[in-house]
Amino acid sequence: MNIQDFIQKVEHEFDQISPGSLKPESNIRDHFEWDSINALVFIALVNVEYDVEINADDLQQSATVSDLFQLIEAKKHSA
Repeated sequence: MNIQDFIQKVEHEFDQISPGSLKPESNIRDHFEWDSINALVFIALVNVEYDVEINADDLQQSATVSDLFQLIEAKKHSA
């Protein structure tokens, strides 16, 4: 997995995010409302696509797209 593939999956999953608008340094909260439904959708996306479990605390501690990617990568390699 690389960060560009991750970005494409996130952009595809959320209609509010325009394709090509996310960059690794993008603050995810600037691109769509990080409410409970979107958080659950994101958690499910990560679980299905990467076989990694994250939780709401993980999301709150991540600000940028890169933070989220690095979190997933770290959990993937520690499992």
